[in-house]
Amino acid sequence: MNRELKSVGKGVRKKDAMQLLLGKPAYVQDVTPADCLVVRVLRSPHAHAVIESISCDIARKVPGVTAIYTWEDVPQKRFTMAGQTYPEPSPYDRLILDRRVRFAGDAVAIVAAETEEAAEKALRLIKVTYDVQPAVLDFHNALDNPVLVHPEDSWKALCDVGADNRRNLCAQGTESDGDVDAVMADCDICFTRTFHTRAVHQAMMETFRTYTEIDHYGRLHVVSSTQIVFHARRILAHALDIPKSKIHVEKPRIGGGFGAKQTLVAEIYPAFVTWKTGRAARMIYSRKECQTAGSPRHEMEVTVKIGADKSGKIRALDVHTLSNTGAYGEHGPTTVGLSGHKSIPLYTGSLEAFRFGYDVVYTNVQSAGAYRGYGATQGIYAVESVVNELAGMLDMDPVQIRLQNMVREGQIMPAYYNEPASACALDRCMLRCAEAFGWAEKYPVRRTPDGKIRSAGVAMAMQGSGISGVDVGSAAVKLNDDGFYVLRIGAADMGTGCDTILAQMTAECMDCSVDDVIVFGADSDASPYDSGSYASSTTYVTGRAVEKACLELKEKICTVAAEMLDCPAAELVFDGREVRRADNTASVSLEDIATKSMCGNTVALEAVSSHSSPTSPPPFMVGMAEIELDPETGTVEVLDYTAVVDCGTVVNPNLAKIQTEGGLVQGIGMTLTENIQYHENGHMTENSFLQYKIPTRLETGRLHVEFMPSYEESGPFGAKSIGEIVINTPAPAIVHALYRATGNWYRELPILPERLALDLAEKDGGR
Repeated sequence: MNRELKSVGKGVRKKDAMQLLLGKPAYVQDVTPADCLVVRVLRSPHAHAVIESISCDIARKVPGVTAIYTWEDVPQKRFTMAGQTYPEPSPYDRLILDRRVRFAGDAVAIVAAETEEAAEKALRLIKVTYDVQPAVLDFHNALDNPVLVHPEDSWKALCDVGADNRRNLCAQGTESDGDVDAVMADCDICFTRTFHTRAVHQAMMETFRTYTEIDHYGRLHVVSSTQIVFHARRILAHALDIPKSKIHVEKPRIGGGFGAKQTLVAEIYPAFVTWKTGRAARMIYSRKECQTAGSPRHEMEVTVKIGADKSGKIRALDVHTLSNTGAYGEHGPTTVGLSGHKSIPLYTGSLEAFRFGYDVVYTNVQSAGAYRGYGATQGIYAVESVVNELAGMLDMDPVQIRLQNMVREGQIMPAYYNEPASACALDRCMLRCAEAFGWAEKYPVRRTPDGKIRSAGVAMAMQGSGISGVDVGSAAVKLNDDGFYVLRIGAADMGTGCDTILAQMTAECMDCSVDDVIVFGADSDASPYDSGSYASSTTYVTGRAVEKACLELKEKICTVAAEMLDCPAAELVFDGREVRRADNTASVSLEDIATKSMCGNTVALEAVSSHSSPTSPPPFMVGMAEIELDPETGTVEVLDYTAVVDCGTVVNPNLAKIQTEGGLVQGIGMTLTENIQYHENGHMTENSFLQYKIPTRLETGRLHVEFMPSYEESGPFGAKSIGEIVINTPAPAIVHALYRATGNWYRELPILPERLALDLAEKDGGR
């Protein structure tokens, strides 16, 4: 872009900021009628069982109970709850209610009642007899285990992802470039390390919730806190076995999603109740249900083998990921790919060969799903930790070893689908981060007068900007009375500010104020089709659709103006407020053009455009962490976290900074506090925020965020994504700092204080 931008690149206040600040109705529970059926689900107490009988007779007699449904009442048509483009890679392995329950928390029966009290009482009175089955709880033992999580014949996979339910296999694959074994054999240094990351929860403030009703046309109207209105419509149609034309899905404001709401966790139950009874219904998940029957990050074990020369040149990487999809396959085949595709390419600058293989297995624990970073987080933690260990072996500065090996602008990345690093400022991010953080001063280990240890660590990361060749973003821009615009989108603003960012792009294209752009979305009836808000796609993919729609609309505006000015459209200039002849002899205002379009007009002053990109240009990032470790208690305090991000052109610096800070905090929590564990019987222990510790502002120290601009030619105004990459560096950077402080490499997350204290005590002679 040569001209100075007026709206893009500015810290514009979010469109919904004041309404939210004042506590105005915004979310599902605020904007839907309270006079509706309350929907609750009876959940399995067993990790694996077959229901022998269910007695609901007494429960149905509870005053206020309208209906109770069991596995015998639902369609016997399998589907997936994963919100992904059709045909979904995730296997069709669910029923609304199944006779076989596959984890402690799986749905057994649906209760619909007039009040919460009646629903809860009915749940307690349902009598279920279970034939308890052996459970597969350890994902290391799942593949080819004689106990099958999905023995049913009706299980099916729509895409060839290497799935086989008779092997407890949700997905499997291998890919490579170059002769990995030969290169490894020729390396001076070659070693293998294995890393384990537990599942972690998105912990969004607004729990899963959905309202459903039958509208005036007899259609199922769904109001849900969802990231995927169009996918939700398809999933509900498959599950209920009704035409998609019978379903209308819309979303109000979303109180956080982080990927959790890319899965239809809550929608199916009230939708089924409403379709059966004809009555409006609402389901609101408790925090306990979110923790025990939600869609957390996939537990993964990532094994990395690295080959390098004594000079520090990284010549080969061999990565294998074992992923635990849990009881169902939502997002199992797709998350795992990012563990290799978003970690290995970071070292394209020196790699001669790579190999990436994976197995995704079923187990009898809570089903996993999408979470910010989507598999890249786990893979980057492993690969970056191995590189830091290599630097230690070679007595090299870990900043320098990365500068020596990292991907550079213009290079083709074989491990990233052979896409080019068309806009890459990773080297500049590294240098600027080291300067801003004070790497030279903070990298040496220091002891404070009170005996605490201070140390620092570093990591870098990449992500993507949508799913290349798959994701579709769409926008409709319409000129209205008085010359203001309505922008209709199908992407869902989850609090990230995409409504505002896309309005900024519209304002930039139409040369108007952001206040002159009204944003509407997302609604499956009224919005143009959009894959949804996931995969870091909105700014890059939908933003490009906005640009294209605005260009078309300007041409239409000039067509109408040409008729009014009685001259060819080619002779006209549009400056945002008026259209004038190039010689300035006559002009017509935008308001007059809008008025003319409503009387005797044949040119609709509206444009709809879609965009799908053949590439997914990665954003890049460097993060550096300074920690203070108390060796007596094992307590770790993050004193300083500095991040420098290359997301192309920064559309809104304020929102980008908040996105980055939020991702850093989530990454810190994943590393140090957030833990999901299961009892021997398959019950989860961390079922509330009392046990599941997410970091507060008190635990995050100083967060310093900067942006290193690059210009992505294929992106709107040169922009790439930022939503997911920001969670990927804290784990390896903090683990690196802990190694510097303790001499121990921690290859399993989270790293809790008691573990650190015991390790240090043992190292100190068992005191």
